[in-house]
Amino acid sequence: MHMRPMDTHLKNRMSPPLGLYTIAAMFRDQYEVVVENENVHAVDMTDCPDIVGISVNVDSLPRSLEIAEIYLSRGIPVVLGGILPTTAPDEIPEKEDLIICIGAAEGTWPDIMEDFHKGTLKRVYTCPHSFSGDKIIPPAYDLMPKGDYLYRNIYHTSRGCPFRCDFCYNSSKERWYVNRPVEDVISEVKASGIKHVMFIDDNFIGNLKWTRELMSELKKSGIRWNAAVSINVVNIPGLLDEMKDSGCKGLFIGFESINPSSVSGVHKVQNDVAKYEYAVEEIHKRGIMINASFVFGLDSDTKETFQETLDWIVRNRIETVTSHILTPYPGTALHQRMVDEGRLLTRDLGLYDTAHVVIQPKNMTPDELYAGYLWIYDQVYSFKNILRRMPRSLSQVPAYLMFNFLYRKWGRFTDWLCRKVTYERIGRWGEKLSRYI
Repeated sequence: MHMRPMDTHLKNRMSPPLGLYTIAAMFRDQYEVVVENENVHAVDMTDCPDIVGISVNVDSLPRSLEIAEIYLSRGIPVVLGGILPTTAPDEIPEKEDLIICIGAAEGTWPDIMEDFHKGTLKRVYTCPHSFSGDKIIPPAYDLMPKGDYLYRNIYHTSRGCPFRCDFCYNSSKERWYVNRPVEDVISEVKASGIKHVMFIDDNFIGNLKWTRELMSELKKSGIRWNAAVSINVVNIPGLLDEMKDSGCKGLFIGFESINPSSVSGVHKVQNDVAKYEYAVEEIHKRGIMINASFVFGLDSDTKETFQETLDWIVRNRIETVTSHILTPYPGTALHQRMVDEGRLLTRDLGLYDTAHVVIQPKNMTPDELYAGYLWIYDQVYSFKNILRRMPRSLSQVPAYLMFNFLYRKWGRFTDWLCRKVTYERIGRWGEKLSRYI
């Protein structure tokens, strides 16, 4: 994982890679499965596995290919799966024994292993579009090293998203939306014994009937939870009340921009900028905190956009903010448009991490865009603006201060402390504290 200027190692120690542990869960009874995470420990690449699988994000493709070459040179087949191979398989070079996995592991890896034993491995394996949520397999949580991560209380309840925003990998033709059976999710969460969980779906409310069924069961369990939703959550009568009653404590929301033209320019059809402040007020009234995501460099953005966005964030007391530079992931509608308009500044996918300027913005220079991106992080998490954004609800203040100071403002100190005490112990303390706030 590439570290952005504002990141510390807390970012890649936050939680384990669920995709790899899903594959481990699929085959643990048949084979010896070893999961390595280079973000946490150096990988011993002198080993001799029968087959290697690498989960590939866009910016990690160059490093993934370096690792793959080490094993390919010894005649060991390598499978590349994950976001990048699924959305843009053409970016993977053709090499003998280099295999592409498109889509869900549950719909591809059984065939891969069958063909491996037959000696008939193909170049590409694609998960069928008939793949359904009941085929999703829970990750092997018990195999995750306890001391390596802050949290293991993270769960998938669905795959994909019903929306197709131009800049998102979900605009790829090989992405679709499915939900897991509610009873599977509840049994998995209960088995953990953890009382505060994070659902890391792209959109927790993509299937409203299913979401309401799950929340009804969560309410019975007394579990507190966080999730990502689209801003149209506020348009659905009664939904926010149901979220509050079922234990929701925080929502990640892709606001993307406070400029209506910028939002419509990337077909973010579910966002109505005119309702943003109303939505924030309604969410806050239920005691739910907001992690707001913004994208800078959209076609209607100017140098003034950064100050205007900061003013809006502070005025609306947004608890946490995640910012990105507009990045055209290969395979997305945005990428094709940038290619057609000749606006790509580089094809080095190692820079496609939302922290580098890789396109020519319309209304500012690349340097102005990058400077504004750094500036708004610095301003949002300044002492002054942390105090100005303080939640009105006293019950939210401890969690707010923990994130803003211990994760963002003093993240390097917290990372040092975690290394001394262990990430698991700090995460366990945080989980226990969350029960009371």
